[in-house]
Amino acid sequence: MPTYIYETIPEEPSEKPYRFEMKQSITEDTLTTHPETGRPIRKIITGSGLLSSSEKDEAPMGGSCCSGNVCCG
Repeated sequence: MPTYIYETIPEEPSEKPYRFEMKQSITEDTLTTHPETGRPIRKIITGSGLLSSSEKDEAPMGGSCCSGNVCCG
């Protein structure tokens, strides 16, 4: 099952978006709200599909142990 990256849509210009990963079937609809908070979110399109190390530190929900193209496991 693919893992997708989402981020919250800031309500204030000074607010930083919160990024997180979510495993979803390819046939599932794209999420529009955070599953726990209900805040509006958007899907992030990346080249590798993985969060950087600093982004993973900020993404405790569904975070991955992968870094670059190397995964622990």
